[in-house]
Amino acid sequence: MLRKAIKAACTMSRYQKACIIALCFSAAAVLIRLDHGSLKRKSFGLADSKEQTTSSDFEKYHKKTFTVVKVVDGDTIDIDIRDANNNCTRIRLWGVDTPETKSPDNIPRYFGPEAAKFTAESALGEKVTLYLEEHSTRDKYGRLLAYIQLPTGSFLNEVLVSEGFAYADLRFRHSLYQKYKQLQSSARRQQRGLWAEVTHEQLPEWLKGVSQNFLQTE
Repeated sequence: MLRKAIKAACTMSRYQKACIIALCFSAAAVLIRLDHGSLKRKSFGLADSKEQTTSSDFEKYHKKTFTVVKVVDGDTIDIDIRDANNNCTRIRLWGVDTPETKSPDNIPRYFGPEAAKFTAESALGEKVTLYLEEHSTRDKYGRLLAYIQLPTGSFLNEVLVSEGFAYADLRFRHSLYQKYKQLQSSARRQQRGLWAEVTHEQLPEWLKGVSQNFLQTE
């Protein structure tokens, strides 16, 4: 009887071990599936996050009026509403690129100070209305992309280009892309603002790459 009991106990022990091993394999398989699922959700989560951000930005900013509290550069301003952990929302004007005043070498680019001054005189302390693009509301730095309507009814983005304080930004497509190109062509022909004396070497690097003969062609 004792031998049978010991044998049964040993047999039961092997059976239990087999069960434990089987359970371990099953658990590992489940974890692998969960991990792959998690990676897929993360991948989709990036898109969902962008969509959610765009939706949230539209609800918060689109066609809403705010006060400009700071001019960072000719094409960058701050308005008086919190954005995440920031006390203000930083805006990068859609479709335009003004010469830099705050470059890594601390040397303002040609016509940069003039552009920054113009934006400050036009918008600082003013109540402006924001208009967003449905396909994108943020740039890679997290700044809000917007068209800025001034109290006069004109749009700062357009005025900057038409008066020669900014280049039409040809790097990114937007709904007013062709219009801004035409405004720039007109400013160039009439030699307004920076177009009166700018040289090819003074153009922003991205614009030099558009055409080697940019200043001689439309």
